[in-house]
Amino acid sequence: MKQHLIIFTLLVLLTGNIFSFRFGGGSSDNMMEQYIGSFPYEEISDDEKTSLLHMREEEKLARDVYNYLYERWGMRIFDNISLAEQMHMDAIATILQKYDIPDPVLSDDDRGTFSDEGLKELYTTLITKGNNSITDALLVGATIEDLDIFDLQNALLKVDNMDILFVFGNLKKGSENHIRAFSSQLMGFNIIYTAQYISQDELDIILSSSTNGRGRGRNN
Repeated sequence: MKQHLIIFTLLVLLTGNIFSFRFGGGSSDNMMEQYIGSFPYEEISDDEKTSLLHMREEEKLARDVYNYLYERWGMRIFDNISLAEQMHMDAIATILQKYDIPDPVLSDDDRGTFSDEGLKELYTTLITKGNNSITDALLVGATIEDLDIFDLQNALLKVDNMDILFVFGNLKKGSENHIRAFSSQLMGFNIIYTAQYISQDELDIILSSSTNGRGRGRNN
């Protein structure tokens, strides 16, 4: 496990953020598949399967909510970050395919549909709140990224396959970028987002650090 974490850290430092590749763009899809395929095929644990399936749908939750909020309020930040969430979904889908794990999204990718009942209920709660006002919508965005970081941190403690470690590590980078973006927008309305899932100390560290990697979609 320790050896895998050392290799993972070196790969992140050497290659930067994997999601600088643009998904949905032909050759970039092929590059992503080849990149993930270049990691060794390792035995996959039940915890790793569970984490992959949950994060696949959690990234879908983020994408679906942001698409709804962009239609509702027309704020570019939601459109931009929804593109990044699609990239995150695609990266996890590539790993599911690599390990021949049935994809819960593949059979039904309609907005707001989830095999996880908890995520389905959360989707309804979030769009209901986000429908109230622009500031509530931005708070919803920050809340989603807060949850993503929390769940990814926990998932990273349970996995040791190098390809999963690498993708989850980059998803976490992306979510940190996103929560900085939403927090910055909220400050324009004199609202300070407070942590709901990660600790406030962790959030303060994220917000005080400079943006790293891509992870935010385009023009954001």
